[in-house]
Amino acid sequence: MFLRWLLLLFILLLPRPVYAMHIMEGFLPLGWAVFWTLVSLPFVVGGVWSVSKKVAQHPELKMLLAVSGAFAFVLSALKIPSVTGSSSHPTGVGLGAILFGPLAMSVIGSIVLFFQAILLAHGGLTTLGANIFAMAVVGPFAAYGVHRISLKLRLPGGYAVFLAASVGSLLTYVATSWQLALAFPAETGGVAVSLAKFLGIFAVTQIPLALSEGLLTVIVFNFLLAYSGKELAALKLSGLRGRVGSDLGA
Repeated sequence: MFLRWLLLLFILLLPRPVYAMHIMEGFLPLGWAVFWTLVSLPFVVGGVWSVSKKVAQHPELKMLLAVSGAFAFVLSALKIPSVTGSSSHPTGVGLGAILFGPLAMSVIGSIVLFFQAILLAHGGLTTLGANIFAMAVVGPFAAYGVHRISLKLRLPGGYAVFLAASVGSLLTYVATSWQLALAFPAETGGVAVSLAKFLGIFAVTQIPLALSEGLLTVIVFNFLLAYSGKELAALKLSGLRGRVGSDLGA
């Protein structure tokens, strides 16, 4: 039984070429690899500043930062094979974006992607900038924006968290599809046809995965509300207590 589970874990973590997020090592042309690295760099630098500021003001947040990073690392390492021959995975970036903001999650997500590249061969170092932009920039900013808008619309807290995590996960794959389409336009139809192809490949597994990630994020957020009140108060999130617990059945 142990060997079966070990084999299953190996298959799930096995690097898959092309049709997976993260983009594999060496797959992007050099020009695009450099481009996405330069585009991502300001967000990572801003994230370092944001995290440093928060930790300096509230040292007790270190554990919560670690939880956010671990959540993203574990979820985004679980690659689920698709019937299309591709693979998908949750991203886990919504939780950290809600708690600490998108800039902070940019640096946390970058650390996650770096260690996955060197420890799991999941993604790569030459494609690190592209993967950072998709999962650690687009995903967190989308999740944060959806969460803030949802609260302004006075949606229940649980629905706000669910929508934020789900949309952040989905838009990560939309960003990756754009990156691949721009780098490898179709001979007939160009970028538009290539984009439709990549979006169609990812949609089969990513849509249900994004919804599942949204539900899981609500459960984890409820746990933090119950047991990390001091840290959430420092983040000015304690006001959500009582608005999340009964939502979505969590």
